[in-house]
Amino acid sequence: MLDFLAENNLCGQAILRIVSCGNAIIAELLRLSEFIPAVFRLKDRADQQKYGDIIFDFSYFKGPELWESKLEAKPELQDLDEEFRENNIEIVTRFYLAFQSVHKYIVDLNRYLDDLNEGVYIQQTLETVLLNEDGKQLLCEALYLYGVMLLVIDQKIEGEIRERMLVSYYRYSAARSSADSNMDDICKLLRSTGYSSQPGAKRPPNYPESYFQRVPVNETFISMVIGRLRSDDIYNQVSAYPLPEHRSTALANQAAMLYVILYFEPSILHTHQAKMREIVDKYFPDNWVISIYMGITVNLADAWEPYKAAKTALNNTLDLSNVKEQASRYATVSERVRVQVQQFLKEGYLREEMVLDNIPRLLNCLRDCNVAIRWLMLHTADSAYDPNNKRLRQIKDQILTDSKYNPKILFQLLLDTAQFEFILKEMFKQMLSEKQAKWEHYKKEGSERMTELADVFSGVKPLTRVEKNENLQAWFREISKQILSLNYDDSTAAGRKTVQLIQALEEVQEFHQLESNLQVCQFLADTRKFLHQMIRTINIKEEVLITMQIVGDLSFAWQLLLSFLDKAQEHCCREMDCVLFSFQLASALDLPLLRINQANSPDLLSVSQYYSGELVSYVRKVLQIIPESMFTSLLKIIKLQTHDIIEVPTRLDKDKLRDYAQLAPRYEVAKLTHAISIFTEGILMMKTTLVGIIKVDPKQLLEDGIRKELVKRVAFALHRGLIFNPRAKIQDWQSMYQSTHIPIPKFTPVDESVTFIGRLCREILRITDPKMTCHIDQLNTWYDMKTHQEVTSSRLFSEIQTTLGTFGLNGLDRLLCFMIVKELQNFLSMFQKIILRDRTVQETLKTLMNAVSPLKSIVANSNKIYFSAIAKTQKIWTAYLEAIMKVGQMQILRQQIANELNYSCRFDSKHLAAALENLNKALLADIEAHYQDPSLPYPKEDNTLLYEITAYLEAAGIHNPLNKIYITTKRLPYFPVVNFLFLIAQLPKLQYNKNLGMVCRKAADPVDWPPLVLGLLTLLKQFHSRYTEQFLALIGQFIRSTVEQCTSQKMPEMPADVVGALLFLEDYVRYTKLPRRVSSRARTI
Repeated sequence: MLDFLAENNLCGQAILRIVSCGNAIIAELLRLSEFIPAVFRLKDRADQQKYGDIIFDFSYFKGPELWESKLEAKPELQDLDEEFRENNIEIVTRFYLAFQSVHKYIVDLNRYLDDLNEGVYIQQTLETVLLNEDGKQLLCEALYLYGVMLLVIDQKIEGEIRERMLVSYYRYSAARSSADSNMDDICKLLRSTGYSSQPGAKRPPNYPESYFQRVPVNETFISMVIGRLRSDDIYNQVSAYPLPEHRSTALANQAAMLYVILYFEPSILHTHQAKMREIVDKYFPDNWVISIYMGITVNLADAWEPYKAAKTALNNTLDLSNVKEQASRYATVSERVRVQVQQFLKEGYLREEMVLDNIPRLLNCLRDCNVAIRWLMLHTADSAYDPNNKRLRQIKDQILTDSKYNPKILFQLLLDTAQFEFILKEMFKQMLSEKQAKWEHYKKEGSERMTELADVFSGVKPLTRVEKNENLQAWFREISKQILSLNYDDSTAAGRKTVQLIQALEEVQEFHQLESNLQVCQFLADTRKFLHQMIRTINIKEEVLITMQIVGDLSFAWQLLLSFLDKAQEHCCREMDCVLFSFQLASALDLPLLRINQANSPDLLSVSQYYSGELVSYVRKVLQIIPESMFTSLLKIIKLQTHDIIEVPTRLDKDKLRDYAQLAPRYEVAKLTHAISIFTEGILMMKTTLVGIIKVDPKQLLEDGIRKELVKRVAFALHRGLIFNPRAKIQDWQSMYQSTHIPIPKFTPVDESVTFIGRLCREILRITDPKMTCHIDQLNTWYDMKTHQEVTSSRLFSEIQTTLGTFGLNGLDRLLCFMIVKELQNFLSMFQKIILRDRTVQETLKTLMNAVSPLKSIVANSNKIYFSAIAKTQKIWTAYLEAIMKVGQMQILRQQIANELNYSCRFDSKHLAAALENLNKALLADIEAHYQDPSLPYPKEDNTLLYEITAYLEAAGIHNPLNKIYITTKRLPYFPVVNFLFLIAQLPKLQYNKNLGMVCRKAADPVDWPPLVLGLLTLLKQFHSRYTEQFLALIGQFIRSTVEQCTSQKMPEMPADVVGALLFLEDYVRYTKLPRRVSSRARTI
C-alpha cells in the first residue's frame, strides 16, 4: 500500500498541509499577541476620551453611516482618525490576516472531509484514513489544532480587542470591497465570547462549546476522532513508558487533544457518564492539571466544573485522599531520583562500559525524573489555580504540604536531569557514530587472537612451551573464521552466534585443561572480552535516543519556566551552567515543527525563529542577573571610593599611616572587583551554541546585557534628574531605536512628556517663550522682556552637547522637528476653521484683493483700505500670532542646535565633516545636472542614498532648518493676502532700534521679531513659491503706496510701518540667503 505521507499521495499530503498550516497559525497568533497596540484596549480614561469616538466594536455594523457621519461632522476627529489609521493600519492588517487564516483553516478542513466523503481521493474514505497510523494522527491533530487556535485567540487577544481591530480593518482597508472578501464570516467566528483571561473573571455560559460550534464541523468525523483517542495509543508512546504508573504521562499529549476535542461534542461532557469515566480512568487517574499546547495549562477541576458527567468522573481523582497519595508518591520519587542523578553525575561515573551495561536502569531513572518534574511543575503552578476558588486553593495547599514542595530543590532536579540527559544523549550519539568501526575493530582483534592461539598449538612457535595439538590448532582456526564471518548488517544472527562463540571458548578452557597455561588463558579471556564488546556495541540502537527524546519532552514547561526565573538567576550567579536546561527545552520545538517540516512548508523558518527567539529571550532574562550584579557591585565600589576611602596625601605622618590605609574598605573594593571579573570570566568560558535555530554567543549576550542595564540606569537617572517645575505616535515594534533585547525603559510620566528628552525640550521652550523673552539674533541670546536680564544663550546647547552627547542633542533636534510638523498641521486646521469658514473674513479678503489689483499699481487711499481690512479681521490674529511665533521659536532653537552640532563635528571629526560636505555638494551637483539634462543619472525611488545621507547631515549640523519642507499642503485661497494682513497688523506693536533692529514696543503686548519673521518664512516655505512671490509683491505694494501717500501729504518722516516692512524684506533675504534683487524687485514692482 502507498505510504500515506508519500509525496504522490494526494490524500495524505492535503491533510498534512492543513495540519502544518495549523501549527504555523498558532505560532503567528502567539507572536502577534505580544504586539497588541495598547490603544485598542482603551484601558485608561485618557485613551477612552481621545479615541473612544474612532475605535468601535461590532455595534458599528448596526449603523455604519451614522458613526461615519458623526466623524465627518468634526474635522478634529477626522484628523485623529487619519493619524490613527496611518499609525496602526500595518499591525491591524497583520492581525486580520491571522484571523482570516483561522477561518480559512476550518474551511479547508471541512472541504477536505467533504472530498473524503465524496470519493475525490481514490480508495480513501474517512474510515480508511483513520485506520492508517499517520492518517489517524493527522486527522486528530487537524481538529485539535483548530480548537487550540480558538482557545489561544480568546486567551491572548480578548473579544473586545478583536472586534475593535476587525472594525478598524473594515474601515481603513480597501480589501473590504473586494468580491472574495469573507469579512462577515470572520466576524461571526471571532466576535467576542465574553471570556476574560483576568484572574477571578466569571466564565460565560456554554463556553467554549458555543464558540467551537460557530463554524459547524462534520459530526461523524468528530465522533470517530474521539473514539480513536479514547481507545488507541495513536502515537505509540506507551512503549517509551513501560511502567504502569507512567501511563498518564505517556498519554499526556493524547489527553490534551481529547480535552480540546471534547468541546466539539459537549454532550459527552454533560451526560455520557460511562464514557467520561473511561476517559478519566485512562488519562486522568493521577493528574488533573494538563498542558494543552506549548505550556498553556488547564486545571480540569475548574474547566469541567459546569459539566455533570465530567465533574462526576473526575471526583475520584480530586478526592483529597487521592491527592494526598499522589503528592506523597511524587515527593518520595523526586527525593529518590535526586540522589540517583547526583550519583550518576559524579565525575567519571558515566563511562561507556557502565552505560552500555545499564541502559534500562539509566532510562528508568530518566523516566522517573521527568515524570516527577512534570507532575510537580504542573500541579504546583500558580497559573493553574484560581485564587478565588476555595476548593482549588484547598487542593493546592494539600499538594504543597504532602509533596514537601520546594521550588529550589525542584529546579535543581530539573537542572540535574537536563545535564544527565544531555550527557547520555551525547554519549549515545558518539557511540552510534562509531558503532560499526568499533564492532569491526573488536571482530578483527578477536579473530587475530584465535589465529595466534592456533599458531601456538602448531608447535612451530619457539619459547611457548606448549605441546603441539593439531585438533586444537584446527579448532582455533575455525573459531577465527567464524568470528570473521560475523555480519554487522544482520545484527540478530550476529548476536546469537557471538553468544555461542563465547560459550564455546569457556568450554574449551574447561575441557582441555588449558588453565595451567596463563598465556593461553589470557588470550581466551581477551577474545571473550572482545566478543562481549561486540554484543554491547551491536545493542547500541537509535531507539534509545528516540526514547530519551520522548521522555525528555519539556513542552509542558514552555511558559511555566518563567516562574522559576529567580531560581535560574540565583543558580546562574553561583554555577554559570543553568542555561543548559534552556538548550534542552529546545527539544520542545519538535512538537509544532514536526508537521511543518514534513510538509516542506515555507513557514518552517518563521515558526522556528519565533519559538527559538522565545527560548533565547528566556536565556537572556536568566543571564541578565550577571550585568545587574556587576552594576550593583560597581555602585558599591563607587560609594566606597567616593565616600569611605580617604585620598592619601603626598606627605603624611608615620603614625597616621594606619588611618589612611583603611584596610577594610580597600579589601571590600578588591572583593567586589574580583566578583565582577569572575562573572565575566564565567560567561566568556561558555561556548557558542544553537538554541533552536538561533546561534547564541554568550559574549554577545553579556555585551547586550551590559548595554541593557546601562540604558536602564542612564534612562532612570535622566528621568529622575530632568524634572522641571514651571508654572505622531510610533509603536515600539515599529521603532528602529527600540530593541527587544536592549529595550529603552518606560517610566510613569511626571508631566505631558513621555521621556526626559520631552521634558527637556518643553523646559527650553518655556524659558525661551516669545511672550516672555526677546531673542537678539546678533548675540544668539534671549533676554527677559521686563527685566532685560539674560535668560539663556547658545551656551545652553553646548552644555546639552556635553551632557547628553551628539545623539542626545540630535534627538532633541528631531523632537523639535516633529513639534514643528504638529504645529503646522494645527495651523492649517485653524486656517480652514477660522478663515475659510467665516463669510465676513472671506468678504473682507475679497474686497481687499479687488482694491489692490493689479499688484504693480499704487493703491489710492492705502491707509484706509489696509487698516479697514485689519480691523475687520482683528479677531483671527491672536491665534494666528501664537501659531507663527511657536514655529519661529522652534526654528531658532533648531538653528542653534545645528550650529552646535556642526561646530562639534568640525572640531571632533573633521574628516567626517569634510567627507559629508563634499558628498552633499557632489550629489546636489549631479541632481542639478540631471534636471538640466534628463539623460544624466539620478537616484531611483528605491535608492535610500538621499534618505540616509540626510540623517548623517542633520546629525552633523550640515543643514538649514529654514529650507526644510515639514508638511505637504494643498492650495489655500487668500493665503498670501492673509499672511500680508497678519504682518502689517503686527507692525504697530514693534519699533525700530538702531542697535537691535525691530523690538517690542510694549512689554504688555509682546511680539518678538525673529520668531515672527522665521515663523512666516517657514509657513510660506511649505507652499508653492508663487504664494511667496505674491506675498512679497503685496508687501512691496504696501511700501510704495504708503510712501506715495506720505509724499503727497508732505510728511517729513517715513512711517514706522514702512520701516518695519522694509526690515522684514531685508531679514527675509538674509535668512533665506536669496539674492538682494528679490527684495528690490518686491519694493519696485
